[in-house]
Amino acid sequence: MRVPELKVRALLADLLVHEGRPVSADRLVDDLWGEDPPGNPTNTLQTKVSQLRRALGPGGRDLVVFQPVGYALRTDEIDALRFAGLLDRARATADLRTKAGLLSDALALWRGPAFGDFRDEEFARAAATRLDEQRLTALEEQAEVRLALGEHSQLADELGEPVTEQPLRERLRAAHMRALYRSGRQNEALAGYTELRQRLADELGLDPGPELVDLYQAILRQDPALAPVPAPATSAARPRTNLPVPLTDLVGRQEAVTEVRALLGSSRLVTLTGPGGVGKTRLALAAAAGLDFPDGSWLIEFAGTTGAVADAVAAELGIRDEPGSRPGVPPPDSPARLAAALRGQELLLVLDNCEHLVEPVAELVDLLLRAAPGLRVLATSQESLAVPGEVLYPVAPLDSSAAVQLFTARAAPGRTLDAESASWAEVICRRLDGLPLALELAAARVRVLGVRGVAERLDDRFRLLATAHRGRPARRQTLRAVIDWSWEQLTEPQRAALCALAAHPGGCTLEAAEAVGVDLDLLDQLVNRSMVVADPPRYRLLESIAAYCLERLEADDPTFRRRDEFYTGLAERARPHLHGHAQREWLRRLDDEALNLRAVTGSRRLAEALTWYWYLRGRHREGHRHLAAVSEGSSWEAGFAMLVGARRAEVEEFPDARSRWFMAHVYLHLGDVAAAEPLLDRALADFRALDDRWGEAAALAGRAKQAMFQGDLPTAERSGTESLAIFTDLGDRWGQLQASDILGYLAEVTGDHEHAGRLHREGLRIAEDLRLWTDVSYRLSSLGRIALLNGDPARSHEFHERGMRLAAEQSNPFAEDFARVGLGLVARRAGDLDAAERLFQESLDWNRRLEADYGMPFYGVTLILAELGFIAEQRGDAALARTLHVKGLAAAREIGDPRSVALAQEGLAGVAVLEGAAEEALRLLEEATALRESVGAPLPPAERGDVDRIRAALGDGGTVR
Repeated sequence: MRVPELKVRALLADLLVHEGRPVSADRLVDDLWGEDPPGNPTNTLQTKVSQLRRALGPGGRDLVVFQPVGYALRTDEIDALRFAGLLDRARATADLRTKAGLLSDALALWRGPAFGDFRDEEFARAAATRLDEQRLTALEEQAEVRLALGEHSQLADELGEPVTEQPLRERLRAAHMRALYRSGRQNEALAGYTELRQRLADELGLDPGPELVDLYQAILRQDPALAPVPAPATSAARPRTNLPVPLTDLVGRQEAVTEVRALLGSSRLVTLTGPGGVGKTRLALAAAAGLDFPDGSWLIEFAGTTGAVADAVAAELGIRDEPGSRPGVPPPDSPARLAAALRGQELLLVLDNCEHLVEPVAELVDLLLRAAPGLRVLATSQESLAVPGEVLYPVAPLDSSAAVQLFTARAAPGRTLDAESASWAEVICRRLDGLPLALELAAARVRVLGVRGVAERLDDRFRLLATAHRGRPARRQTLRAVIDWSWEQLTEPQRAALCALAAHPGGCTLEAAEAVGVDLDLLDQLVNRSMVVADPPRYRLLESIAAYCLERLEADDPTFRRRDEFYTGLAERARPHLHGHAQREWLRRLDDEALNLRAVTGSRRLAEALTWYWYLRGRHREGHRHLAAVSEGSSWEAGFAMLVGARRAEVEEFPDARSRWFMAHVYLHLGDVAAAEPLLDRALADFRALDDRWGEAAALAGRAKQAMFQGDLPTAERSGTESLAIFTDLGDRWGQLQASDILGYLAEVTGDHEHAGRLHREGLRIAEDLRLWTDVSYRLSSLGRIALLNGDPARSHEFHERGMRLAAEQSNPFAEDFARVGLGLVARRAGDLDAAERLFQESLDWNRRLEADYGMPFYGVTLILAELGFIAEQRGDAALARTLHVKGLAAAREIGDPRSVALAQEGLAGVAVLEGAAEEALRLLEEATALRESVGAPLPPAERGDVDRIRAALGDGGTVR
């Protein structure tokens, strides 16, 4: 594959850096163009994406996909991933020749520096550095394996160039020195050490590490241990070890295994931390299994230990008291005896489940590491040992993909779940937080309950996941036992704090934690014990831990009251900021607290504070449910009822101008101009009297929309422009979005497609920034309309498809229908009358249901009837075409839109041509033209296709050809 264009290659590099994760359009534009973006960055980026898809071949569209949050590259055929996979396989095998071959295959994938021309760009710099480090580490590992295989002569020459390029890497230098010495080139080996020592002193002010110093001294004295050794046979005995052989595959931890092994290569104490059941022990064993130590790798399990930890270690290693102690002289204590026994040995200790013995284990580890330079320690604990030199490796739950893979492997070995079961499996994995132990317990229930049955019973998870598994320690046989083990390690204040945090289903901030009595010190203690997940500024509990704690809280516990008061106060503080400059910030803040806000029920204060938030976020059903519970019959509840199709509401009294405006706004959304007009006029007058500029701008936007329905284009332009100016001054981006949408539609109607496209693209950026996904859908479809008018049906189809998918995801049938109509327009212009008819008929059926539910005509019906009428006319079915256009004309007159009336007349002109009535056809066309011109909206050239086709069917003398 060749990608010739620089920016397209940069786009590919940026997507590769994110390894399948979506990247927002704004981020991509910033990465590709920095402070000098193109005039139309969104459109230019879309062009680059299209070029990349073409460069990737026939499957390019499936590889570069668009999601609501941005673009992503979907492919496993990436050299970096293949490289990592080969490294994992190499490190997992004990056979030296196999290991050497896998490492060679991995290094052969490199054909130049990572990310090539873009490695110094900010977006690629970190990833390039990481890959470079992995390559060099692989090269060092390969060199050490080849030395063990006796290939020192070749290595002595081959490592010269890498050492020159990386003169300060001590591990690489050590391999080169060994290769030189074993090849009879002792002076060169010593010179290499001297060069490194001088460079370290000059450039970093450091001395070589102790391992390299020891190697230098061994070369000076020509230590026999450095002599070449015969390559070991593949059947050679493994080092002494008591590590158990796993009975199942390790899923989803390949990268973690690699990282832990790398840490053990550079650090002498690595501690895996994380909550119970996350898989710390399994990861530690997998990492240790691939490492070779001359004196072995040893597992010491502390879970059942209550006495001296040094005795437990000594017993596992087979170290006994020394005989012959003199009478009256006490023998050395266990830690000292153990330290003396390990001095001079090179081994790995895997200390498992240290959390209940943290202090004695930490003291022992500190002593042993100081006494035994060849010792490495890999510990697992729910909290840090806090020993100098310790490196922490937090073990996170499995991501969604790996969690589903593990669950499936345990629930249905060797089989693939069907689509429905796979969907339920995702629910199980999400609700069990990706905890491997919980997933395995759940999988064991599938044989009896099925996947869906397990998912539906997770609210009672502790009973569901209580089947004991023989062969496991008691503390790991059930989900409750796992959490019991962690709970027993907590103090009473820590337990109370954990229960208080469990009252926040969406996690919480420090401010919220303090509101329910959890101070910073307690929070810090729980984070350190892996009972709370910290992602500052938020803190959360895994769902199973939260459920465990909630069992311990009574329904009337004051924690709930304090929580409800905090979030109600937060919503009230947010309310005024949802209009104006701080809108984006407070929308995001309320988004973060969505689950916590939903936990507060039956509060009129909360419902009133969140009404506008619910509307902005398109959560109309949620808003209606809350408002119906606390203020049924109010103007806001009535408006939400109409938005969700619950009922058509008639409100007699309004408490203020904004509630009156909102009802008018809802009526206009549904196309009921007659009901909206008096409410809007009154609201606008009240806003101006109150000097409420936000309300004035909102009412002006409504008046502009009303004028568009009525064909009053001058009023639409004047009101829309004034509204946009006020909203811009106030910094209210939602308002800017509404006003610019009307002005964009107005520009489309008058034929200024360039201006319309500019307004819709700006609206798209605003909607994406505010995460108003329904508005994003509308803007995408609007851009699809402009692309169609500009003669780009393929681009139009893409915009409308994206808009329709997003609308469906948001469960917004209005936005979905807007996109569906656009797809119908594309299909008819492309000559696919069958597809167009199907789409328009689906839209007509939906609109008719709305008319029945709301008892009013909908504006969109006129366009749909016209399109269906044109399809019938193009097929030569004059009777059906006339019926459809007559219905369209009646609907247009009822709504009062002159342009819709003109459209129906143009359709009837086509029918007249079919019937041979040339004079009637001409009359209808002239009346339609006059009507359009009367409202200042003559038919633009890009929309004259049907009229030109009908006129072409009439001869020059006005007769039907």
